[in-house]
Amino acid sequence: MPFYVYIIECANKALYTGLTNNLDRRFYQHQTGKGARYTKYNPAMRLKYYEKHGSKKEAAKREYQIKCWPRTKKLALIMKQCG
Repeated sequence: MPFYVYIIECANKALYTGLTNNLDRRFYQHQTGKGARYTKYNPAMRLKYYEKHGSKKEAAKREYQIKCWPRTKKLALIMKQCG
């Protein structure tokens, strides 16, 4: 089963990074305040980036890596996917 690492833009313009095996369901949960404590108070506005991984372990490692990055590096990753 594939897992996805994703970055969403929240209502406060923050970039939230997470992982899931169902992007549509998870994004909906973030929008409705049921996805995570952070997005309960800062709802998701847009899915900005995602990447597919073959295992949860691989996705979790990548999620942690991205979470440690500064905002500028996350934005560069988003722009690379769009470009």
